[in-house]
Amino acid sequence: MDEPKLQHPRTQWIDAHHHLWRYSEAEYPWMSAQMQAIRRDFSVHDLAIEANVSGVTGTVAVQARQSVEETEWLLTVAQSSLLVKGVVGWVPLIDPNVTEWLDKWKSNPLLKGVRHILHDEADDEYMLRPDFNAGIRALMSYGLRYDLLIFERHLPQTISFVDQHPNQVFILDHIAKPRIRDGALDPWRINISRLAERPHVYCKLSGMATEANVDNWNSDTLKPYFDHVLEAFGPSRIMFGSDWPVLNLASSYATWVQIVDQWLSNLNKAEADAIRRDTAIRIYGLDPQL
Repeated sequence: MDEPKLQHPRTQWIDAHHHLWRYSEAEYPWMSAQMQAIRRDFSVHDLAIEANVSGVTGTVAVQARQSVEETEWLLTVAQSSLLVKGVVGWVPLIDPNVTEWLDKWKSNPLLKGVRHILHDEADDEYMLRPDFNAGIRALMSYGLRYDLLIFERHLPQTISFVDQHPNQVFILDHIAKPRIRDGALDPWRINISRLAERPHVYCKLSGMATEANVDNWNSDTLKPYFDHVLEAFGPSRIMFGSDWPVLNLASSYATWVQIVDQWLSNLNKAEADAIRRDTAIRIYGLDPQL
């Protein structure tokens, strides 16, 4: 099925974080029985319908399973898509031969970064492993960013991790998944401020609604977390993301865009546009004509 034709409303957004998948229970074991709403296929056509309504004119598709086959598939989808402008894939970073995979894709300009699902590792200090850090050191020569997927409890060791790679661009997903459903701000708030002192670390405004009580939250529930991220990182180091279709467990796509847009109303146009689109274009190296 062809993608819907892209619309270009006055306010344009880049969705720097979403997923696409062909669902199977074996390949997506993290989708529990409580996630029935997303245990199905989600295609770029489905995404384009949501994006068009909300003024999203370009996106970055992010890996959702630890598989080079998924990375290949996402790159193929992006190649034929009007909407998907970049991919954050997965490679086996602990493999001594990881550069063989990176060499395979080095001529593909759609591969913008790499991610590993750190917060699902049994070892909370997995990111400090020497073999993992050797893989991270390989990314720079390929011009690739690294997306950080962690829970707030991983922030102290993540600070130690990024300090080992001062020239590598890191992008924090989902504001480090604070304990929003518990109403807890600290120690997340303290550690986010420490992480934000590292100028090579950026932050995605994504994945927040699903960290709240998905049946009982509103903009006010999340705003203290937004306010602190804004203070810590500043607009030029924050980018909007939907985390769709995981977002569907807590919110519609359009509602999430509207909530973020409301938060941005107190910023000047340049600051708001940085979060809506400009930071993502600059940091992921997307087409500036988006």
